[in-house]
Order: sequence, then C-alpha cells, then structure tokens
Amino acid sequence: MTVRSKTFLVVAFALAVTGCAGRKTHDLLNTTTVTVPASDIAATHEIFVATTRKKATKDPRQVFDGDRSPTTSFASVEVTVPKVHQVGAIERVRGSANSNPAKDFTATEVEFYEGAPQFAKAVGADIAMRGDRALVFVHGFNNGFDDGIYRLTQIAHDTKYSGTPVLFSWASSGKTTGYIYDKESANAARDDLEETLRMLAKTKAKSIDIIAHSMGTWVTMEALRQLAITGDRDLSDKLGYVILASPDIDVDVFKKQMIRYGKPDKPFAILLSGDDRALRLSSLISGDKPRVGDYGDAADLASYGVSVVDLSKTKGGDRLNHAKFADNPFLVQLLGDRLRAPAGLASDEVNPAQPIDNLGQGIGKAVGSVAEIVITTPFKVLTIATGG
Repeated sequence: MTVRSKTFLVVAFALAVTGCAGRKTHDLLNTTTVTVPASDIAATHEIFVATTRKKATKDPRQVFDGDRSPTTSFASVEVTVPKVHQVGAIERVRGSANSNPAKDFTATEVEFYEGAPQFAKAVGADIAMRGDRALVFVHGFNNGFDDGIYRLTQIAHDTKYSGTPVLFSWASSGKTTGYIYDKESANAARDDLEETLRMLAKTKAKSIDIIAHSMGTWVTMEALRQLAITGDRDLSDKLGYVILASPDIDVDVFKKQMIRYGKPDKPFAILLSGDDRALRLSSLISGDKPRVGDYGDAADLASYGVSVVDLSKTKGGDRLNHAKFADNPFLVQLLGDRLRAPAGLASDEVNPAQPIDNLGQGIGKAVGSVAEIVITTPFKVLTIATGG
C-alpha cells in the first residue's frame, strides 16, 4: 500500500468513526448571559487550569485555542452542571449556540492568572480548603480546551470527588485529522506537566491523583518518567492514584517508560478495552503496532507492576468505546467510590492491587449481565462475570 493510499484510508476511517463533518466548534463561553432559576442548577465547579495552549484571539469564546504556546498559562473556569444531568453524560449544545444552564454544562466565568506564583497561591488555597487533595486530568487526542473543561467537570461531579480539580490542557488541535500535530504537541508538553505536578506538590496537598486519557497518557508517562530520573517519582510521597484510561502509547515504548519509572508503590491502573475503535485508528497510523489501550496480553503489562482492568465487555457511551471510564454510568460511579479513599491508605494494604480488585468486583455487580471484567495484577488474575 502506498503512503498516499494509506493516508486516504486513515482519514476516511477517522471521519467514519467520529462522524465528523467539520461542524464541530470549540466555543466555551456564551455570547450573552443566560439566566435560569438556581433550582435548575445541580452544582457549580471551579476547574483550575494549566495549559500549553495559546489564548484564543480569533474566537475569544474558545478561551484557549489549538496553537502551541512556548510557556504554560494558568486560569480557572467556573462551570455549572444542570439538574437534569445524567451520570456519564456531558450535556452540550450543538454548534455555536449559547448554552442553557438549565439543560447544558455552562462555563460562566474565567479568571486568568499572571503567572505560576499567583496560580500556585490560588490553587493551594483551594486544596487546603477542600481536604488537601487534588485531581489532575490530562485529556487526549482531538480535544479542544472546552472538551477538557467539560470532561473534568463531569468526572469531578459524577465521582463526587471532594478535592480540587486541575486540568492540564496540552495543545491538541481539536481536529480528527490532527493526529500527528497532536502527537508533537503532547511531546512538547512533557516538561510543563512535570512542572505543574511539582507545583502542586509544593502546596499543602497530601495526595495528588492523576487520571489521563488516550494520548494524554503519553504526556503523563513521560512526565512521571522525568520525575523518576530526578529521583522524585512519587512527588515527595504525595503522588496518589494514577489511572491511565485507553492509553494511546506504543506497547514497547510503555514498557521502556515503566522500566525507567520502576514498579509503582501506589495504585497504578491501566483501563483498556479490546473494542476501542479510536485506538484502531492510532494503530493504523503507527504502523499497525498495538497500543496499550487495546493490548491483548494483560499479564505482560502487569509484570511491570501495574494493575490492568479489561473493560472490553462493558458498554461505552458511544460507538468509539474510547471513554468508558467516564461515560459508562456504572464505571464512573465506581471509580468515584475508589477515589474517595486516598491512595495512601490503599498503599498500606498488604496487597497494593486490592483497591483495583474492589473496583472490579463493584463493576461486576453493578453492570450485571452485560459485564465481564478481568483484572490482572502482579499478584493474580480476577475475573468477574455476572448474569447470562
């Protein structure tokens, strides 16, 4: 197959699996204020942001666009969640219409910080007020700034996470055809994520949890690898849960990253699914090499000290099956159950994989007849099958 024909197939497949027709916009802010009764709002969340994106000048409604900035910028965004919200969903308007807070996730206010010291003071105060925990979310490929904001809001809301949500938003183009650009943007953001994690570790936070998705897992693993090289892989013992969902990382590269990082001391989980259609596209682009997120040998991955949760037989929220961790109502609620217990307590157990076992058992009970979860750890393999 020629390079030209393969490129055509990749683009055609990308458009097919996403249903993209070039209409997607990445507007975050409304053009006018839409007022609704307070009784229509379930909650308001403040999302702190560190980003390697440039400020959006052509369309200020985007706040930050897909262009790369040479420095990290900092902000916070207030987002309301409507009372009609369903767990696992992100209720949004189509196109450039204004969000209705009674029906949609709505960003109501953005605050920009002049630099890292001002941001560190603000996020540190919030962490101290909210129980000394922070949740860092690193989004994946084909995400605008708005996508990351709304996804972290949904995760924080649906899991009932009590700590401070922090979005690390690297400069994804937010385009289906921007895979190579996004890959380079992810590479460029490694140092920025590392510095953001170090900044959070200097606050009064006792536990810094990380959830990374898709290509965001690459940025995360590289930042963790760099921390390990400097001798501070656990952020002075403040690193909490590390959850890599649908990792878009070459399997051989991941193994090398884990060798450098070393076997984890805290719960470190990989959530994968053999029916992940987005990762099929990634594999095709990458020379038909397997990605961690749909790799068929869980025991091989587990030998590096991680726990592998196979979600292949659970339902996703769309036909891509690429974000089950967040859009499957049962999975996201059970993820919340696990996150409510700080990782430091979990790591004191005799078997550090036990928290993942508990998560898998809960998933099996909740999802019922559609679920078979296989949890592979360095210690054992656990299969939960329920119903017919």
